[in-house]
Amino acid sequence: MKRIFFFLTVCFAGILFGSCKKKSALTLVMAEVTPRESFVGNVDAAFAEKVQTLSGGTITVDVQYAGALGNEKQVMQIIVEKDSVIQLARCTANLSTYGKDIPLRSSLLSIPYTFRDDAHFWAFANSITAAELLDEPYLKGLGVKGLFYGQEGRRHFFSTRKIESPADLAGKKIRVTGTILQHLATAVHAEPVDVPFTDLYAALATGTVEVAEQPISNYHANAFHKVAPYMVFDGHMIGAFNVIINAACWDSLSKKQQEILKEASQYASDYCKQALEESKAQTIATLQAEGTHFTPVSDYSTWQTLCADMQQDMALVDPALYQKILAY
Repeated sequence: MKRIFFFLTVCFAGILFGSCKKKSALTLVMAEVTPRESFVGNVDAAFAEKVQTLSGGTITVDVQYAGALGNEKQVMQIIVEKDSVIQLARCTANLSTYGKDIPLRSSLLSIPYTFRDDAHFWAFANSITAAELLDEPYLKGLGVKGLFYGQEGRRHFFSTRKIESPADLAGKKIRVTGTILQHLATAVHAEPVDVPFTDLYAALATGTVEVAEQPISNYHANAFHKVAPYMVFDGHMIGAFNVIINAACWDSLSKKQQEILKEASQYASDYCKQALEESKAQTIATLQAEGTHFTPVSDYSTWQTLCADMQQDMALVDPALYQKILAY
């Protein structure tokens, strides 16, 4: 039933909006798995509004929130097609849900404990290196082009029971999506369970999984604290994301339209940085008032040791580039 509903939803979007190149007054359909009120939902909205303003209303970004067009993996399967009915999407920065066995250097961005702090991440995000990685799938002919990087803050483990150290994750059922979390689950002797983001709340509520990980903003926006009220500030990764556009759609745009999307992308990235700094403390206070229990981590060495082999193996994609990213 879910597959039928998803197929009908996407078909309806195709009939309603058409492909990018067939519209004179351009409407670009954008996929987002989180709700409108989430942190990244606000970033998407800022991007859409800026495109509308810069184009004088000739380009509309129609953001479909809360997984209306499918989960990230489903969206990625569609957006890479030449005549995709989805033109834009927000996805994980490493493009881990691309679904093809093609090594991408963007995978370096998800190596645990790569970014020292937020300042380090933003220095990278506004660098020539970031621009090169955004263009990587486009230049390789993989069907998409990156527009900009953003982040949701550091990702932390949260659970239905209190977590204080990696040892507390042993034997637990951990929600995973991709090789990085698979490695982390194995390192702490936990049981990995593959669960789509759109099904995560129900999985936590029913005990299908006991542990998951998200940035604080996403944790709150999706009300995960109501079913898993314990979070440990292990900060294993920056919640970096990437907004991408269908390559055929990009090629069909005029130079002026491309410049509008570039300018709106920089605006959205800057908006993300400022909004993140302003919302972090407030979100934590709100969660505490609603019963969330936070466990601080004063020494990250135990957590980092778990990731040492993974860091070394993942950096082999491009060791020189990884050292360059670390140096920003």
